[in-house]
This record gives sequence, C-alpha cells and structure tokens, in this order.
Amino acid sequence: MLDPNQLRKDLPAVTRALAVRGIEFDADRFNQLEARRKSVQVETEALQARRNAVSKLIGQLKSKGEDASKEMAESQRIPARLKELEAELAAVQGELNSWLTTIPNLPHESVPAGKDSDDNVEVRRWIPAGTEVGPDGCPKPLPFEVKDHVSLGEPIGLDFETARKLSGSRFMMLRGQLARLHRALAQFMLDLQTTEHGYQECYTPYIVNGSTLFGTGQLPKFKDDMFWVTKGGQGLEPELDEHGNPVEHEDLYLISTSEITLAGSVRDTIVPQQDLPLKLTAHTPCFRSEAGSGGRDVRGMIRQHQFDKVEMVQVVDPAKSYEALEEMVGHAETVLQRLGLPYRVVLLCGGDMGFGATKTYDLEVWLPAQNTWREISSVSNCEAFQARRMQARYRPEKGKPEYLHTLNGSGLAVGRALVAVLENYQQADGSVVVPAALRPYMGGIEKLNA
Repeated sequence: MLDPNQLRKDLPAVTRALAVRGIEFDADRFNQLEARRKSVQVETEALQARRNAVSKLIGQLKSKGEDASKEMAESQRIPARLKELEAELAAVQGELNSWLTTIPNLPHESVPAGKDSDDNVEVRRWIPAGTEVGPDGCPKPLPFEVKDHVSLGEPIGLDFETARKLSGSRFMMLRGQLARLHRALAQFMLDLQTTEHGYQECYTPYIVNGSTLFGTGQLPKFKDDMFWVTKGGQGLEPELDEHGNPVEHEDLYLISTSEITLAGSVRDTIVPQQDLPLKLTAHTPCFRSEAGSGGRDVRGMIRQHQFDKVEMVQVVDPAKSYEALEEMVGHAETVLQRLGLPYRVVLLCGGDMGFGATKTYDLEVWLPAQNTWREISSVSNCEAFQARRMQARYRPEKGKPEYLHTLNGSGLAVGRALVAVLENYQQADGSVVVPAALRPYMGGIEKLNA
C-alpha cells in the first residue's frame, strides 16, 4: 500500500509517478478525504482540550463552593460528540484505506514510461557458446523441421487428454521420463538456490487465508484470479476460542505463488536488523484462474491453471533492496546459464509491471518453435509496499522499528523451463537431449526417446 504520509507531503510527485504506470490518480478525491479527515481530527482535538479544561474548571468552582452546573452539563455532552467524531474518523479513514489498497506501487525513477510489453527495454541477452546467431541477435533456426513442446512431449509422457478428463482445460499430466525431467528441474533449481546462493529452503502451506493475500497484494484487487477453497470456513471442523465461542473463519484460497507464503511469513513481526537479509525459497504448485487470459496460449503448457515454480524471496534492509534486486536477477540467470538456454533480461516499463512492484526485470527464454522470447522469470522489488500492508518491520540498532523491503522472483517457473528444454534440446529424430546439469537428477540418462 502507498504511504499516506508521502501522499500528504508530495501529492504531485505521487501523481506523476503513477502516470508512468498509466494510472490517473484522483487527486481531488484524495484531497476531499484528507480535508474531511483533518476537519474531524481538528474538532476532536479541540473537543478533547475543551473536556480537559472544563473538568479543571469544575474542580476549581467546586473548591470555591461556586455553582458548576453549567460546566457539568457541558462536560456531559462532550463524550457523545467525541463518540460521533470517532465514528466519522473511522469511516473516512476506512474509505481512504479501502481506496488506497487498489492503487499500485509507485515505480522507481529508473523505470521507463510505457503502456505494455512493447515499451519494455532489453538490458542484455545471453546465448550459449556454439549457438549460431542471426543478424537480429537471436539464435538461428534449427537445421531441421522444428517441433513445439507439445509434439515433442506427447510421445514421452505429456498427457493433456487425461488431465482434461480429470480436471478440464489448462491442466496437464506428465508420465514417465517427462515427469522425471520435471522433477529434476525443480530439484536442480532448489539445490542451486540453497547450496550456492544462500537461500533457506521452506515447505509452505498451499492454502492461505484472506489476510495473508491482502498483505502481499493479491486481495482485494485480484480476487478473481484466485481459486477459493472454502468461503467463511465452510466444511472445516468447528474451532472454539478460549471462551468457548465459535471462531469466525476467513475465506481460504489456493496460492498463486509461494511469494505469498514466503513473504507473508514476516507478517506482524519485527525482525532484528542483524538477522537481515532473510533469503527464502520454496518449490510449490501454483494455482491461477487465468481470468481474462481469453484464448492466449491455449495449446501446451505455457498458461496453465496449475503449474510448479521455485520461488525466491528476500526480506531486506531498505538501504540494500536495489542491490538485492540485481543479485536476485543474477540468481535466476544462473539457472538458465547452467541449463544452457538462451535468454534475455528485460526491464519492464511502468504499464507492464505487477501491482506491488516498484521495479521489475523479466527473464525471457528463447523458444525455437515460436521463434520468439517468452517470460520464464520475473524478479521484482516491492520496497515497503507489501511490508506496510503486512505490518512487517525491522528494528534498527538505533531508533524505532521501520518497514522492511520485500523482493520476489521466479527461480524458475518449472513448466516453462521444461518447455524451453524440450524445444532447445530437440533433435532431428524427435528425441530430446538432457542438459548436463540435470543428468545427475535423471540417473545419468542423457537422452529422452519416444
């Protein structure tokens, strides 16, 4: 959530920053709400001061034996008005907060303006040694008829038909060699992030409550993108509080990324500064309704309702968050380099960034069958946007607790990595070479054959 103090101190700067994202901030609405808030607050403070003054005056009059009935009558009216003002202030503050929860994060000054992916800026690209490159800087077409990952995968275990029968469209089932390759990718990614990059491996819940989703920014704006598990705890075993009263359950949802649980683990906490940075990783399934995706990527594994991802999250001292962002991009790049997959790093423009991000890099892998680059990882700095919603703070050596900065990134999306391996390592006979980095996880298998 945006910092209300920043809005009050420099509203024009906030408005300009949001314009980079293509957001027209309603400054008039904010000013009206602020005027109402200030008016109520001023009257409340004046009335509280008057209450204290009247109370003191009553004491003085009584000590002198004088009539204080007028002052006592006034003192009896004040609490009722204070209660009214308290309700008014809560209503104004509630309206303001509810509105602000729908406003995205402010972009960093280095983020280019733009509406969509066409306005993103390529930072660099990496092509494996020995790969022929065309005049456009992209890998040259393979010297045989290229197959896409569906045609390559179906003979070795990619089964959409059974998945469709079990669950519907946008699900997949993997069997045999392909299921093992999928598992090998996830294990390789986890081992790399934990043994070389210093992340702590976590096993997290796949089901979370609404408060957790609000903290990381999925709710309320992206409710339609989530899969509900229960509404209001329906079907759950009744739970009683310490007084024996039924506990009211929140709605429960399937996670769309383990960023939710990893970053959410510091909700309502104060982390000692010496414990920073926290570097967390997890391999989980992710569940997304893909609301609004329409007919995009209907063939294959690119856009699924259920997919696996190895996520990276860092929780850091604000002074070090942009250093951490570059580091995390490098951690994701290492995965692709070890797999020998061509990729490029792209800085997202304001209009293409995620809701909570202040700066985002996408890693796009080369897919020969599509003859284009496709996103396989997104790494973002959210600064204090999530921390403010989660009330996640750290305690400096001196001074009061301050909000942490949170960062997240894919390290990587397992299904898309599988797609990239199949297409980039395909052979003319339809077989697929197993990347050297994955062979220890595949029992030494060097090639997948139908």
